[in-house]
Amino acid sequence: MPKVPFLPFSIFLGILGILCWGLTVYWSQHWLGSFAWDGSPKMFNWHPVFMVTGMLVLYGTAALVYRLPFSQMGSKLPWKVLHATLTLVAFVFVVLGLEAVFEFRNVKKTPNMYSLHSWLGLSAVLLFSCQWLMGFTSFLLPWTPIWFRALYKPIHVFFGSTILGLAIASCISGINEKLFFRSKNSTTPCPKLSAEAWFANILGMLILVFGVLVLLGLAISGWKRPDVNSQDIREPLLQEAK
Repeated sequence: MPKVPFLPFSIFLGILGILCWGLTVYWSQHWLGSFAWDGSPKMFNWHPVFMVTGMLVLYGTAALVYRLPFSQMGSKLPWKVLHATLTLVAFVFVVLGLEAVFEFRNVKKTPNMYSLHSWLGLSAVLLFSCQWLMGFTSFLLPWTPIWFRALYKPIHVFFGSTILGLAIASCISGINEKLFFRSKNSTTPCPKLSAEAWFANILGMLILVFGVLVLLGLAISGWKRPDVNSQDIREPLLQEAK
């Protein structure tokens, strides 16, 4: 794999993440009718904003915490705490996003979980919940056995990438589903909805690129923190006790 400087890569990825978030907000504000928290369609518009914020931007950022150059030395504990905090904040946004869509559908009396987008999204959220709880238990509780951490770590890494992949698929399928329903309920033929369709499709492609670049950042071996047992969470705790 070619060597890529981390600093320009991270700056570009940060700009791309902000762009994905900003375009999602603009789409919801400009084309979907703004925001509210009253069970109306405006409440639904919080759903894509919160889900892109949590499951994509914050989750992708948290995944690359251990790739920061200044995280490579010293105790790993602060970076574990930062990683756990970012993912917890991401999970809060995800819960708000689910609340927005379920409350909207309950008020409207329409069924939930009827589409592939819903199944993908809920699968990602359920795995995310298990991933956070297992990660907290395995890597932040000082009495967890080292052998269990070593055993669980590759599983944690694998499902971290899997959850991001599910989040990308869910975002893209959600955009496609929303465009389909809007064209179906409109008197204008779908090909003539050029402005919104082009905008939403570009947003979907940017989300895909962001997710792929996060996975690339995770795959570049030169950016990984050295896996040294002496940097385990137990060492700083023992040193403080002395």
